[in-house]
Amino acid sequence: MPRILAIDYGKKRTGLAVTDPLKIIASGLGTIPSHDLIPYLKKYFAAEQVEMILIGLPRNLDGSATDATALVEECIRILTKNFPDMPLKKVDERFTSKMAFQSMIDSGMKKKDRQNKGLVDEISATIILQEYLQHNP
Repeated sequence: MPRILAIDYGKKRTGLAVTDPLKIIASGLGTIPSHDLIPYLKKYFAAEQVEMILIGLPRNLDGSATDATALVEECIRILTKNFPDMPLKKVDERFTSKMAFQSMIDSGMKKKDRQNKGLVDEISATIILQEYLQHNP
């Protein structure tokens, strides 16, 4: 059964998460340098069935664009160009980084480990995906 892949795109790093084949559980897939995203996805799609990409779209509290919104929109354009047959859905990513950081604290992670920004990106992608699964059964 095909999976759903979530992307938390950033200027330097991109966090990735994926569902299990039954689309019940979201798990972190890792963090990669953003410039390696397309080659990474080409390899991943060759090895795994993916039915859709979710990408977090940064927004301010009032719903307006942030400084990072244009960067993510450009990533969406590149994804659409490279994977024209892959459905892509934009999802609101407000608060995901804060939620990721809080989940690291709640799980008892040491302060030094919480400073790993790549891990925050991976957890953020997982939160984006888990919230999507909860609201789209």
